[in-house]
Amino acid sequence: AGEIAGGGPEPVTERERMRSGRLYQAGDRELSLARDRAKEVCYDYNALRPSDRAGQAALLRRLLGKVGRNPCILAPFWCDYGENITIGDAFFANHGLTILDCAPVTFGDHVFIAPDCGFHTAGHPVDAARRNAGWEYARPITVGDDVWFGAGVQVLPGVTIGCDCVIGAGSVVTRDIPPHSVAAGNPCRVLRPITKEDRETCFGPETTLE
Repeated sequence: AGEIAGGGPEPVTERERMRSGRLYQAGDRELSLARDRAKEVCYDYNALRPSDRAGQAALLRRLLGKVGRNPCILAPFWCDYGENITIGDAFFANHGLTILDCAPVTFGDHVFIAPDCGFHTAGHPVDAARRNAGWEYARPITVGDDVWFGAGVQVLPGVTIGCDCVIGAGSVVTRDIPPHSVAAGNPCRVLRPITKEDRETCFGPETTLE
């Protein structure tokens, strides 16, 4: 099978190619079946009554790779595989979360996600011939502790977002965001650091916490 750069055996299955960051065939039977299984669980999750907290927690633990304490994901929620997703303690996601977890997607503790956000590890070649032939690639997404995503944020392959960040609504995050930052835009960029004043006010400098 040969060796890949840096040592280790050459990937021999499409799942192994996917996990190694190489181009892979997303239509592979093993991967297709894995996606089908995950989407069946997502379907069941989305069909639960909103009050069925125990049922929701059980399905999340069945679907996702690792789940911290007190998770809450409001339906509808969709993912590709589930097994590549890690969520920390006190994870909250509002309606309409989509995670394309062809590569690992890791969330720290106390992550808040507003409605209609997406985390997309999957990409396709710019070259149309390879794209039309079914080739795909995946890059991991990592989110630190204490991060808040506004509504409609889209995070693209390979991005790392540091701890204690706020990502403004409608942002498209194409590059890493350093810790303790307020960032927004398309493409998303750092607007300013989070300051002592932010920790002493609520909605802005004119509103102090009582």
